[in-house]
Amino acid sequence: MIRTLRDSTPAEKVILIIAYVALTAWAVVSLFPIYWMVTTAFKPPSTVMSLPPEWIPSSISLENFSEALLGYPVIRWTLNSVIVAGAVTLAQLLFSTMAGYGFAKRRFHGRDLIFWVYLSSMMVPGFALLVPLYTMMAGWHLINSYVGLIAPGLTAPFGAFLMRQFIQTLPNEVIAAGKIDGCSEIDLFWRIIVPLAKPGIAVLGIFAFVSQWNAFLWPLIITSTADMRTLVVGFAIVQSSQSELHTNYGATMAASTYMAIPMLIVFFAFQRYFLRGITIGALKG
Repeated sequence: MIRTLRDSTPAEKVILIIAYVALTAWAVVSLFPIYWMVTTAFKPPSTVMSLPPEWIPSSISLENFSEALLGYPVIRWTLNSVIVAGAVTLAQLLFSTMAGYGFAKRRFHGRDLIFWVYLSSMMVPGFALLVPLYTMMAGWHLINSYVGLIAPGLTAPFGAFLMRQFIQTLPNEVIAAGKIDGCSEIDLFWRIIVPLAKPGIAVLGIFAFVSQWNAFLWPLIITSTADMRTLVVGFAIVQSSQSELHTNYGATMAASTYMAIPMLIVFFAFQRYFLRGITIGALKG
């Protein structure tokens, strides 16, 4: 039971106050880089590198956003990122939920062995897969294409593990009741498992979308033209083309702020489910 200051003893109140102060200080420290990124993005270029730094901007300017977003195919990069991250997220939600249901509630020969072999693939470093994946995509003529960008991320062992742990907490009686009512295996999955597993699906959706939105190495390797680059790759190439002495830090912060907006939208839209991601598997049905 969580105790509040009102129903706590004096000693407990002191401990709670210290805990609140410590957590508040930690939150401020954790959020400060985001605050600095956003405020720097809106500062006039003349004050971005001023000493002492302006902790609170004295004036607001959109010049950094103009420098970062105009003159480059940012809309196309954004569309590419949305297509890739959205397609991979939807595919992982579908395949991982189906796999999680199979591993959690269905009984078949070699189920546990197949699951642990599949899960052990997470131990293979991603760098070790780059050459085989690129060779495979080149053989199928998928270089510099949406399919080439999307295909390697369609399934994820972590997603199957996450959904298995969540679906294991669902009572078997619900599935048995569905079978008694005459539900087919497909109806059982779509009408019973999926609605009950929505918290886990939402958590997996957040993880998958953020991971794909921030993906850099594979999109960099598989794309060869500017119109197929994702947002992260496009801005990274633009920044790398600038010399260290002529780097526009205000424009860099503006680009980072622009790239962070979709992730913040997704997180705050599903934040009530995010805590469930920490506790999935801690409860038993």
